[in-house]
Amino acid sequence: MPIIMGVRFRPKLMPGVDVQTGTFSPGKNQRGVSSAPVFSDAADGLLYGVDLPPSAEGSGVLLTADGGRYLGTLFGAQGHGEGELVFTTGMMGYQESLTDPSFAGQVLTFTYPLIGNYGIHAGASESAGVWPRGVVVRHAMHQPDHRHSIGKVEDLLRLHGVPGIEGIDTRAITRRVRELGTVLCVFGPESEEELLQQRLKHLTSPDLEDLVEQVSISSPVVLNPGALDALDHPLPRLGALDCGIKFNILRNLCLHFEVVWCPPETSFDVLVNEYQIDALFCSNGPGDPAHPGKATMARNT
Repeated sequence: MPIIMGVRFRPKLMPGVDVQTGTFSPGKNQRGVSSAPVFSDAADGLLYGVDLPPSAEGSGVLLTADGGRYLGTLFGAQGHGEGELVFTTGMMGYQESLTDPSFAGQVLTFTYPLIGNYGIHAGASESAGVWPRGVVVRHAMHQPDHRHSIGKVEDLLRLHGVPGIEGIDTRAITRRVRELGTVLCVFGPESEEELLQQRLKHLTSPDLEDLVEQVSISSPVVLNPGALDALDHPLPRLGALDCGIKFNILRNLCLHFEVVWCPPETSFDVLVNEYQIDALFCSNGPGDPAHPGKATMARNT
């Protein structure tokens, strides 16, 4: 827990977060729920002060499959970033974007020029991990200014082993992606540009992987067992198929349902007969939803 001017300081937590641990527990303190499971939030390591791996530094280069070359400065985790180049235009919500499972397999570019100005907040993540395989920004703020901040964007990237590059003309990248649609890219130290060229030459689309399997829960769990409404009536039970679901979706579902958080391959018969659900919700997620894998297994069971 951070200490500011000799005073122990507990950061403000988002609704649905256990105030003792700072982790994700949407059923915590809900009416009728006596024991709610608790899950990790991507920022927990920063909240509890774990040792971070070394940060990347020095000049870097980003190469795109259509011949683009952009020079910048490395930050975040050491290593190479590679994947499908995409962009997001949000002026806020960078922590939510970094932890959104929908960006798995991609290199995420932020079009807004200042990323990280209010830092990283406890319990504000959308999952337990950082899913882009690389992050591209114009300027990463290395001195965030917010009383509830528990770290920098760079710290979150280092914690999860994700490399970043800044000083890039993100507007030019955005125009390129808009024109071409799908662009593969790699980035890393400028001194390793020849190696990066070889990696780019053999890089395949992340859509060929089963990205859903990488981001989904492995076994079913009831998030708010015994949840009641304001009149002490049991809430209807809903099965939430996780194809890359965000924490905030689960938080909101728990306000209206007793939620069974399920792997995407869970069959409809199991949900109806074993978990006795009243409704079914299927989340969004990364990659092509028609790709053979966990997201399509339930249709054959």
